[in-house]
Amino acid sequence: MTDRAAPWVDRPSLGVALMLGFCALAPLSDAVSKLLTADFPVLQLVAVRFLAQAILLAPLVYATGRSWRMSRLGWILTAARTFLQIAGIWLMVTGLIWLPLADAIAIAFVMPFILLLFGHLLLGEEVGPRRLTACAIGFLGTLLVVQPSFAAVGWPAFYPLGVAFVFAAFMLVTRRVAREADPLAMQAASGAMATAGLALVYAVLPRAGAFDLAPVADHGPLLLTMALLGTGAHLMMTWSLRYAPASTLAPMQYLEIPMAAIIGLALFGDFPNPMAMAGIGVTIATGLYILWRERGSA
Repeated sequence: MTDRAAPWVDRPSLGVALMLGFCALAPLSDAVSKLLTADFPVLQLVAVRFLAQAILLAPLVYATGRSWRMSRLGWILTAARTFLQIAGIWLMVTGLIWLPLADAIAIAFVMPFILLLFGHLLLGEEVGPRRLTACAIGFLGTLLVVQPSFAAVGWPAFYPLGVAFVFAAFMLVTRRVAREADPLAMQAASGAMATAGLALVYAVLPRAGAFDLAPVADHGPLLLTMALLGTGAHLMMTWSLRYAPASTLAPMQYLEIPMAAIIGLALFGDFPNPMAMAGIGVTIATGLYILWRERGSA
């Protein structure tokens, strides 16, 4: 029996493994986006990202015989999820114009606390004391990485803070719709919906500032890399939410921060200071603890 035909069940260890893949690919996609903001308006990067997602995934859905079937509510939630994904990516890429990669991702990690609260209040998911403690310790590591002071980073810090709220809602909607929809088909549908919506934006709004279109020919490989990484990352996250509750996966996402620090050092020369390095160690330890707990309970 194939995965798409099997009854929906939680498989926490698989969900955690897929979330780890997301944590590796998502910062890479953000880093490539940061490189491209020097030559492209953010909205165009978002549009290219979703166009590539639709082009890459729709043929795979047909080739593998996967079903597009969803309930009416499922299609409504997919549309809402698409809007949230557009907003989240736009906020993050815009914030990366001013902020170092690790700082932007660290600020966005108010999200697990929001996610735990939303998951408990809206989905009735159990949030035990160990998960809550792990999130709290991970967030302390985040504070050490970002050395938090909005006075230090200025108003652009509000962009990744917006990402935290948007992606908390995005993950909960994804968790709900992933129970009935094939993840690959859902991602393809989101890509098509976003492409159509952004094409409409470009059709009705004047081409000025954020709505300019820059030539892509000289940046084709880099744009394709951004699209592949982003599509793969969010596909992994979608699959992870099919198999594990959002409250289980929330602490694992702290591992994006050390990944972002390593990538930031390699591409932009951003070297974390000793306090930030200590924070990275805390986040890694927290993530490994959650992985150990979930493997033990699978």
